[in-house]
Amino acid sequence: MATKDPREPFTRIDVKEADEMMKDGAEVVDVREPHEYTAGHVPGAKLIPVNSVYARREELPPDKNLIFVCAVGQRSALACEMAAAAGLTRLYNLEGGTDAWIKSGMPAER
Repeated sequence: MATKDPREPFTRIDVKEADEMMKDGAEVVDVREPHEYTAGHVPGAKLIPVNSVYARREELPPDKNLIFVCAVGQRSALACEMAAAAGLTRLYNLEGGTDAWIKSGMPAER
């Protein structure tokens, strides 16, 4: 279930919520390193490693919901903070990250 901590500029979502949001047009941003991404990622996810999020902020559409994902949800939370610093507001962090996505039986691309 989506949770919003008022101290965070993003909403935490689970795998089911992420899947529903993706069906509604949300974009997924994978903030892991390239070798992690190629090992398996959420289908359609765009790779922008966490250390590049702010520098590549122009690639993040402000008019779409953005779901950030990493391995377990820590780097993606940091990426959400960076995106918020760049002025974006429709930010979501996939709790449990790619690990939770795959463990729940969702498809992964390689």
